[in-house]
Amino acid sequence: MRGYGTAAGTGTVAALILVGVCGSPWYVGWAEDHTDPNSAGGWYLRLLAWPAWRVDPADPDHGVLATDLRAILLLVSAAALLYLLPVGQVARVPGSASQFFSGWAAYTLAGAAATLLAALLTADGPLQAAFETTATGAGYGFFAGWIIGLASLGGRA
Repeated sequence: MRGYGTAAGTGTVAALILVGVCGSPWYVGWAEDHTDPNSAGGWYLRLLAWPAWRVDPADPDHGVLATDLRAILLLVSAAALLYLLPVGQVARVPGSASQFFSGWAAYTLAGAAATLLAALLTADGPLQAAFETTATGAGYGFFAGWIIGLASLGGRA
């Protein structure tokens, strides 16, 4: 056990890599240009690009933080939830499927929470629109969260 990182730590690193790579402008452009949105594989590859971030601000008045708020909030809430959710159950049953499901659940919840917070902080529209966009974040977390769950397997509590 000594050579392994914590389940929350490896899950956080996996989330950072997933958002860093799949949310990058280069991957987002590739996914839009080279995948078919009407196929399951194309849909999934486009979904992975959901927490898109930009190198240059789209609107100079708002800066980079406003355009990348969703990706930043996703990483922060994923790290917090990965550390908070599995502690009790993973400590009792290390190396089990509970680590996988805790990581998956934490990322799903982080996707929904990040979307809702970003929508509430940046949108001028109705509250219903913020709730509807939250479903997109939860869907992203559900379909991409298994990757974080796999990364959490085998770590210490």
